[in-house]
Amino acid sequence: MAYSAPRGTVDILSDNSGQWQQLEQLLRTICANYNVKEMRTPIFEHTELFTRAVGDTTDVVTKEMYTFEDKKGRSMTLRPEGTAGIARSYVENKLYALPEKLQKYYYMGPMFRYERPQSGRQRQFHQFGVEMIGLESPYVDVEAMVLAVTVVEALGLQDITLHINSLGDEESRDAYREALKKHFEPVIKDLCYDCQQRYEKNPLRILDCKVDREHPFMNDAPHTIDYLSENAKAHFDKVCELLDDLEIEYVIDTNLVRGLDYYSHTVFEVISDDPKLGAGATVGGGGRYNTLISELGGPDVPGVGFAFGMERLLIANSDVDAEEDGLDVYVMPLGNEAKDLAMQIVTMLRANGFTCDMDQCDRGLKGQFKSADRFHAHFSMIIGEEEVKKEVVNMKCNHSKEQNEVLLENIVAFIEAHYEGGHDHE
Repeated sequence: MAYSAPRGTVDILSDNSGQWQQLEQLLRTICANYNVKEMRTPIFEHTELFTRAVGDTTDVVTKEMYTFEDKKGRSMTLRPEGTAGIARSYVENKLYALPEKLQKYYYMGPMFRYERPQSGRQRQFHQFGVEMIGLESPYVDVEAMVLAVTVVEALGLQDITLHINSLGDEESRDAYREALKKHFEPVIKDLCYDCQQRYEKNPLRILDCKVDREHPFMNDAPHTIDYLSENAKAHFDKVCELLDDLEIEYVIDTNLVRGLDYYSHTVFEVISDDPKLGAGATVGGGGRYNTLISELGGPDVPGVGFAFGMERLLIANSDVDAEEDGLDVYVMPLGNEAKDLAMQIVTMLRANGFTCDMDQCDRGLKGQFKSADRFHAHFSMIIGEEEVKKEVVNMKCNHSKEQNEVLLENIVAFIEAHYEGGHDHE
């Protein structure tokens, strides 16, 4: 029987892993600049964490989660997003008791959603996200947005626009919820089954409907920004003022609501018209969540965060070739005695911090030189019968083509002197 990867999953082969590592390193470097530390949470959690945090009326919870029962009948779910797990860990580990009130974390890793696979989106996908927990401050909102824009700009994407909106505080959301229900009441029976269910539980989710998105009442729906309380409006005005001061271009997008229930106040998305992604492509987004921590059993601690799909970031970074570090040394033995010595040398070189490999296929020099080229080896080390007898090796620099006979005890010193002498050929 021939086996294949499940639909919506892909293998990341060694030819592509370099691009992933390069992207991951870029993200880690940017986070370090912002003093954001890494947190790693489990790939699966108790299902109720996501129904409580993400919202039991969202498409993610009702249609897209991978849920299963463990051997004791407990419902578990492969994580569909990263914020809920970070929030759960923050509460469980009492991170709110740390001396620094503002805690900043990033995560990256696989997420799982059952949806139609397409370019840049799979059922097992990878997500990078940042969470800043501890302060209800427009300054923190803007820091998160600037970090998000920094990531996209570092990837070289063109025609980037930051779209922002405000969902307001609880008072604002109550007023807006009533306005939405009043707006959709005359036509609710004409909308799809999901919208009819959301009408009572969470009418804001109607705006996310993919079935009825062309309905005229969708375009005419009231906007959250028109129902902001005095405090919520002051918060949003300060966000806009700070973005103006930093000369970061943005658009107030009154149709932006984001798809998860925990959002409040500021929400945002990074949109690109770069041809690599297509016009109006959403690269990533996020927003503020002031009640999530308390809803999960923690104190009344606010937060803000965002997430990017890493597959989409890779598409954005597709024109950049992954750096090929290559091997320091490729060892080329000729004969069994030479192979025994080669094994000892390879082990010694690795213990001294050099990257190296050796031929295991008993090939001639021609085939071994081809492998040295494929591995981008700096040195080819040739060991034959004469070299074994004389206790030497032949070191060929594959850049300068110079070849030297080196005593076994001097191999490490020779390589170090070569590099220190500026012969890295970069």
